[in-house]
Order: sequence, then structure tokens, then C-alpha cells
Amino acid sequence: MKRVILIKYGELSTKKGNRNYFINTLYRSVQNKLKNYPVTIEKDRARMTILFEEKDLENIQNIINKIFGIHTYQVAVVCDSTEESIKSTLLEVVSQEAFSTFKIDVKRSDKKFPIPSQDFNHVLGGLLLKNIPNIHVDVHHPDLWIKVEIREESTYIYFHSYQGSGGYPVGTQARGMLMLSGGIDSPVAGYLAMKRGVELDCVYFEAIPHTSPEAREKVITLCRKLSSYTDLIHLHIVNFTPIQEKIYECCRDDYCITIMRRMMYRIMDRLCRSHNAYVIVNGESIGQVASQTLTSMNVINSVTNLPVIRPVACFDKLEIMEIARKIDTFETSILPYEDCCTVFVPKHPVINPRMDTCLEEELKFDYLPMIEEAVSSMNTIVVREDDQEYGDIL
Repeated sequence: MKRVILIKYGELSTKKGNRNYFINTLYRSVQNKLKNYPVTIEKDRARMTILFEEKDLENIQNIINKIFGIHTYQVAVVCDSTEESIKSTLLEVVSQEAFSTFKIDVKRSDKKFPIPSQDFNHVLGGLLLKNIPNIHVDVHHPDLWIKVEIREESTYIYFHSYQGSGGYPVGTQARGMLMLSGGIDSPVAGYLAMKRGVELDCVYFEAIPHTSPEAREKVITLCRKLSSYTDLIHLHIVNFTPIQEKIYECCRDDYCITIMRRMMYRIMDRLCRSHNAYVIVNGESIGQVASQTLTSMNVINSVTNLPVIRPVACFDKLEIMEIARKIDTFETSILPYEDCCTVFVPKHPVINPRMDTCLEEELKFDYLPMIEEAVSSMNTIVVREDDQEYGDIL
């Protein structure tokens, strides 16, 4: 029996005039992700079909589970759209299932098929009751819910529907830059941004020797896990040590975190503008730490006029951790290697910083040349899911 994967678009189908753009982007994403498998992929405005080799099914399912833009998919048996072919194929596939109760739904998209959907429901139900012992119909809670889709080119029979990742295909929105710290929250924020179609670069602020090489490896691993939801990710590594040391040398202790974040945002602003990115993405969650109160966010945000998206802003920690486990970043994120934000946390960071105080503190050192140096000396790594090492260094 020939089987295919039927992909349902879900939210993409609401796009009306832009629908083809979203479907074509998803098509290219599926093509790219399955390039190492001998598959045939076809698409129309309603769904996508993947013809595959049986030995590859599990691997292909693992891949398409992570492709944004897929609402649901089914693994369906294919037969000719004739009454006899549908009957014989249905008996063959159902006989391989263990069940006591069943329900049949026939959808007749091909109106040239001579038997109306409801009538063919009864025909097929009677066929199963006659040929398979000890079963009966239960339209409310069946053990086996049989779907039969009769289309002009073929008929598809399936029992199970698998949930996709939903959202929009990566690349349907412009590029954004994720502040990837190595903690629990920022990888989740990156995942949620990609789910809305944002193509991501990641930026890691490194403060060696105050942070360790293992902290960098942790971030690369997180980046590799995120890249499984797209093609590849450019990871930009910024040497933040000189700026951070200068802040803690010159500025009052309780304002150091606020000033540090303002410097990071200035760097992010420059990187976005030089890499054709339209938004800054980070893992800030309202009230979680001192720099994430609404007052702090307002003061820190003021150094850029670019949009700043905080996908987990209104999530509590347990909700963020649940998503982190789902996307397999949690265990990496909790490895005990501190980033530059946690290494220098003062005992009593200001919760409600004043803008005038920040400006006074920043006058204590000449930060603009240091920012330009941090941007110009940045290293970039191309990270792919299947890379054994870093990937290409640009």
C-alpha cells in the first residue's frame, strides 16, 4: 500500500491575498529540511502532500514536527477514487488495527464520485460490520475514527491526526536579533519569535575571563537546538568585557545592571541596523528580576527606537520552563555556567531607576568608542542543527 503525509496549513489558510506567499515559504522550508530523503512534495492552496519511503517515516515525522506553519498532518493510505478500490483498501488497512468501536467520516471533494458522502458512510460502515467480527459503531467515543477523503486524483484513508508546531513558516517575517544569554528564558523567546515567522540571528554577550568558555559552549548548544526549527542561525559573539569592567569601575553599584543593559541595547541597535534586522528579541519577563520591572524596561529601552519584542513577558517562570522542556533547551539552560548578566549582579540593584541618574552615570566614562569596538570586533558563527563543531566562522 502506498502512503503519503498530508499536511494541513491551519493559520496559513486565513491569509487570503498573501496565502500563496506563506504556502510557498512553507514548501521551501519542507523541501530544505527533507533534502536528504527521497521524497516527492506537492502543494496546492488547501494542503501539501509528501510521498516518502516507508523506512524514512519516523525520521521525516521528527523533522516536520519542528517545521513552523504546519497545523496538523496525517499519514494516509492512498488508493484510486473508485468504489471498489476504496472498499478493498479500507478493509485491508482496518483489518490491521485493534479496536472494538469505530466511526467513519467520508468527505467527497470530488463531486463526480457517484455516491454522496453520507450514503457512502453507511456503505463503508456496513462493509466493516459484515467483514470484521465483534465490532460496532460509536459515533461519540470510537476506538477508531476512520477518515476517508475522496478527491479527483486519489482517495486518502487515515485514522490519526498529528499536531504540528503551528504558527507561520520562518522567513515570512523579516529578520530579528535575539539576545541569547544562556538562561532558560531567551531560548524560549527565540522559539516563540520564530513561530511567528521571524528569521533570527542570535547575539551573545561574552565577558571572558569573568565568564567561562563553557558558557559560550552552552550558548552554541542552545543555538543549535533552536536551529532545528529553521535552516541555520548566525550567532554573533560580542566581547563585552571592557564595557562591563568600565561600568563596574565608574558607576554606582546599584545602577550597574541598568547601565549594562542600556549598553547592550545600544550594541543591539547597531547590529540590527548593520545586519538588516528589524526587531530586537529577548527573554525578559515582567518583574522577574530588577532590570525587568516596567520602570527598568522603560529606562533601558530608551536608547533605541527599534521595536523590542519580549515573547515571554507575560509568562510566569513555570510556564517558561514548560516550553523549555518541550523544545529541549531546559537541561542545557540550567548547566552551571554563568553569563555576563549574572556574574556581576550587585547585592541591591535598583528596581525603579531614574533616567536622569542613568545619564549622569553614563557621563563618567566614554562609552561610544567602546561600543564601536565591541561591534567591529564581533565574531560570527554559523550554527546548524547537524554540525558536530561550531560550523563556519565568518
